[in-house]
This record gives sequence, structure tokens and C-alpha cells, in this order.
Amino acid sequence: MRVTGQGHTAVVEIGGHDISRDLAAYSLAHRAGDVPQMVIELSPRSTAAGVFEGLAHLVIGDPPDPGPAAAAFLSAISPAELEKAALDRHDFMDGRPHELTRAMLAVLREWALGQWGEPEPEGGE
Repeated sequence: MRVTGQGHTAVVEIGGHDISRDLAAYSLAHRAGDVPQMVIELSPRSTAAGVFEGLAHLVIGDPPDPGPAAAAFLSAISPAELEKAALDRHDFMDGRPHELTRAMLAVLREWALGQWGEPEPEGGE
């Protein structure tokens, strides 16, 4: 998909097909850190058969890499606080392999979701 234009004129292409004259409406939104999104609606008299029909929701670009955000989150974690929180998770101290690691991962998941209170159920782990 490609959108180009100047002023009030836009050229919208999908797969090399210019569908500009077939549009009834379109909106383009982009928030910092997110990929641009475009919603396009074809006119009832559209001749762009085979390109798509009706209403389409297109996401343009690649989703952001979660690595830098994860690295920043993990850098802010106190090892002592993580260890204490994990050792306090008696729901994971069941004698199964890797119980401390499973408890630490559960704590990190909860902290990443902003859950600072009571532990959540293990959920199939």
C-alpha cells in the first residue's frame, strides 16, 4: 500500500492498483511509537473489484521492537526486591523443577502489568 499526495489530493495504491477514485472515505492515524493505521472505505460505484471489498483496516509498517522496552523495565528491577517477592510466592514452592525461576517470572509478569498486590493464580504453568 502506498499513499502519496500534495495539498488536498491523495493517491492511494494497494498492490500497484490506484484506488483513489474508488474511495468514499479514508482516515490515517499515527501515534508516536505505534505503526500508522489507515481505514479506507470504497464507494458503492467502485471499480476496484478484486483489490478488496467494503471496509478495510490496514496497518502500515512493522510493529515496534519490544526489546528496548523490556530491557528498560528489567534495568529498573532491584534484584533484592525481586528475590524477596519471588521467595514470598509460596504458590510456586511446590517441589516442581525451577520453582524459584517460575516464581521470579510470575512476579516480573505481574510487575510489568502494574500488579503490585496479591499474587495472581499461576494460570497453567
